[in-house]
Amino acid sequence: MTKEEVLHLAKLARIELSEQELATFTKEMSAILSYVSSIKEIVGETEKKEPNIGARFNVFRPDVATNEANQYTKDLLAEMPETKNDMLVVKKILQVE
Repeated sequence: MTKEEVLHLAKLARIELSEQELATFTKEMSAILSYVSSIKEIVGETEKKEPNIGARFNVFRPDVATNEANQYTKDLLAEMPETKNDMLVVKKILQVE
């Protein structure tokens, strides 16, 4: 990218550039455009090929309870700082109006 092109972009963006910024942005914009160009080439090459993904499948397991109902409830509630009616008491965080 040339200095004139960077100045034109700066004018369009309504930005003033010093000579040092102009030199820096000229180098950086050229590097960015080169990088984007190489990405576009890679994307173009990959779009031409058939995807090689392999078999697609989901692994399901039966939804089965592995413990008895309320097996650990009393032990867990015993560890809580404050409980009421077999529930954990927590600080109110929502304001209802």
